[in-house]
Amino acid sequence: MYHSTITRSLTMLLHALVIVLFSSSLSQIADWPQLRGPTGHGHYAGKLPTRWSEQENIVWSLDLPGLGWSSPITVAGKIYLTTAIKNDDESHSLRALCIDFATGQEVWNTEVFVQPRNAPRIHSKNSHASPSPIINDGKCYVHFGHMGTACLDDTGQILWKQQEHRYKPTHGNGGSPCLVKNHLIFSCDGEDMQAVIALDASTGATAWKVERKASPGRPFSFGTPLHIQHDGISQVISAGSDVVMSLNPKTGQEYWRFQYQGYSQIPVPLYHHGLIYICTGYDTPKLLAIRAGGNGNITETHLAWQVTRNVGHTPTPVLVDDLLFLVADNGVMSCLDAKSGEQRWQQRLPGNYSASILHADSVLYVLNEQGVCTVLEAGDRYREISKNSLPGRTLASPIPYQGKLLIRTDQKLYCIR
Repeated sequence: MYHSTITRSLTMLLHALVIVLFSSSLSQIADWPQLRGPTGHGHYAGKLPTRWSEQENIVWSLDLPGLGWSSPITVAGKIYLTTAIKNDDESHSLRALCIDFATGQEVWNTEVFVQPRNAPRIHSKNSHASPSPIINDGKCYVHFGHMGTACLDDTGQILWKQQEHRYKPTHGNGGSPCLVKNHLIFSCDGEDMQAVIALDASTGATAWKVERKASPGRPFSFGTPLHIQHDGISQVISAGSDVVMSLNPKTGQEYWRFQYQGYSQIPVPLYHHGLIYICTGYDTPKLLAIRAGGNGNITETHLAWQVTRNVGHTPTPVLVDDLLFLVADNGVMSCLDAKSGEQRWQQRLPGNYSASILHADSVLYVLNEQGVCTVLEAGDRYREISKNSLPGRTLASPIPYQGKLLIRTDQKLYCIR
């Protein structure tokens, strides 16, 4: 009897410890500290709502100042995003915002830079605040492309600003940075400079700068680097016009490069099954599956397969197990075998698309530019769950947090239960 009681007590204690550890793990996974989430691949560990409207399942909505297409970032009960407010003199106040997730109330709102009235014009689908923030260790890193980069503390005070790496943009800024240990890494692909740059995250000082050396006819792109581990080697995959490069995140040393024809490259690279997946950009985008590894120029040796039709210019695809899901800007969505590129299904969705695909609990969220989100099963057959609509223009990607969904429009931020 005594031993039985001890055994039950130990079993209950073990179960309690497992629950605590599991809950802690889920809590860490639930944070969305950078564009495309913790791994950069657009995966959320829990379930999310599948039905909503402006009158249904809305926890709160917040009117946002100015205009920005950065996707919201969520850490420790706070939401972070950027925006650009047009001043009376036609300049723009480039700002970082922090919002309380539980209430939808603004916590702080800090001006980081002022973009002068004579700034280069942006594309009609862009904003002056399109790159997404990164949150790490209580610090908020914001990037405004050619206007500069900054670090703020958890009260909104600016710790450092860096504006050394000016370049001449085409259509404005776009690509977000990635953080690898103490290096904040981003692409600078303008008319007069094409490079990948790393800043010391503690001070903002330049750690390294690597020129692309690709000489494209149209050099501008808006790529976001992806940090991966392949064969035990830490590397950053950075795509630009006509080239994708693998770099040592500590030193900037180039491991390999793969060349293609394409410019205005936007989608974030993906990595799975030892393959790097790249969408090449304009004019006719291709999806390339490149075998990771190698040295030097691997263009002639490392292409596993490619798809040349119905590939998106803007939305980032998502990988779920052995399936690759992608949507073209015109709404043609495809499911491919991730290892071979073989098509499993194809379906036209309504509207035009810029937001990246989100995956959560075997469900896909595909948001068009007109506020309509198609929710479907992440399977080898097309099975639609719902279509849900919110008013306003929607180019930022939907973001998951604590079982809820955040959707940013051109005027509001919605929290959906």
